[in-house]
Amino acid sequence: MAKTALLLILALCAGPALAQAPKADLQCKFTGTDFVYDCTIRLSRGGKPLEGAQVTVGADMPSMPMAHNVKPVKAQPAQVPGEYKAKLDLEMLGVWAVKLRLAGPVKDQLILHYEFDSKGATPVKR
Repeated sequence: MAKTALLLILALCAGPALAQAPKADLQCKFTGTDFVYDCTIRLSRGGKPLEGAQVTVGADMPSMPMAHNVKPVKAQPAQVPGEYKAKLDLEMLGVWAVKLRLAGPVKDQLILHYEFDSKGATPVKR
């Protein structure tokens, strides 16, 4: 009986915690300089903008593990709540796994797969 009650309490507590996982959207525009993109990261949690986060952005190419890695850069908060700006200097065009490391009000790592071309970046459907 006590074990069942404990499991029920854990299940009820875990639901809201899982619903509060951060979500990210990435928009990048080509700057005109080889493989350099100005990116806007929009973070949210529970449907609300995630403010006050420290965001580090890195990237690597899943198709060429350990061959193409971008040194992580710190994103800067933008004027809009939940938005952060970063410049990505990639090594070539193609599909990149963009890694967002979050610290502050939430600690997490998000990995977004985007294809970078001469215009910008589009999400890769998996």
